[in-house]
Amino acid sequence: MTNISSLTQLLRETGAQIRFFDMGRRVQKLSMDLFEKIENQQTPYPTPYLQHAWIALMLWNPKNKEQGVAWFLKLPLDEQGFLVQAVRDDLLNRLLKNAGSILQMEENGEAPEDALKDNPFSFKPDQEKMALFHAYSTLTSGQAASKYYENAQEYFSGQNGFDNWQTLGYQGIADLVVRHEKGSNGKILTKAIPLLPDAPLEVLCTCIESIEPSHDLFEALALRTEQTLSRGTASANHIAAITRALSNCRNTPSKFELIGKIIDSDYALEPEVIVSVATRCIEALQDPAILHKFLEKLAIGKAGQAGFSRILSDLMFLPILRTLILMQFRNEERSEALSEAIGEMFGQNFK
Repeated sequence: MTNISSLTQLLRETGAQIRFFDMGRRVQKLSMDLFEKIENQQTPYPTPYLQHAWIALMLWNPKNKEQGVAWFLKLPLDEQGFLVQAVRDDLLNRLLKNAGSILQMEENGEAPEDALKDNPFSFKPDQEKMALFHAYSTLTSGQAASKYYENAQEYFSGQNGFDNWQTLGYQGIADLVVRHEKGSNGKILTKAIPLLPDAPLEVLCTCIESIEPSHDLFEALALRTEQTLSRGTASANHIAAITRALSNCRNTPSKFELIGKIIDSDYALEPEVIVSVATRCIEALQDPAILHKFLEKLAIGKAGQAGFSRILSDLMFLPILRTLILMQFRNEERSEALSEAIGEMFGQNFK
């Protein structure tokens, strides 16, 4: 045991099957090789959220897939986005103290549920992300989806009418979306999108953000978005949900154009919508024209100065956006409103 110097090294010693997931801005897979580089400070965390790495670690017994455990870790990052080494060392020490329970998975197949008991870096995912994590974890380990899965398939197939959505379970929708490449699930979702009432569409969209939608699914979402924006009668929550669904689609001119239209609309004055853009649409914000529109709308939005400062503090933690945002701050064509918001955030002498 004295030769173990990293979390990944210790985890490999368990003999368990291991998967990492990023649980920050959306739920997505994180390779073990990448995590090993992150914990050894060879690379910064690629998708920080609120200056932390939000990680789910899944371990299961290869001889008994139903025997497993999940740990949820909120790990602080330094100003350059690297994992704070003292935190990694603290976690490793806690695991080494429980080495018996960790290594017993290989010996007798029991899951080390208490190995990180009372860990100060643990967090509890919200219901939405937990459902998506559960969907990914069962799919990854080859287990069956939840009991709500078939009901979701039936509903989105339109078998019982799209108005009868009240008995749908969030877990079933998450299972269906995560399994969008299985059987006819992708076609079922694509055909349903134009016909769904607002409420089930919003739930569906919050799940779609954690997959990469197919071209057909994107086209259905794009058409629904265009129609919704043109009517101008949807709620801010509805537009925020659609924005989230679009955010993880392939980066195409059509996608960026749609996000630009959302930012151009009055909906982007609403905190729910501008936060969805800020937290999910990182690739789109790397386009200078879109970033300029975003900053101008954020400066006059209903989130106020506090929202402006909080949102930009999070975005400027991302190295790829920090430089681009500073360039926009120095843009001589920025509005007076944006100049005032910058002055409030950084001081009137900001240059």
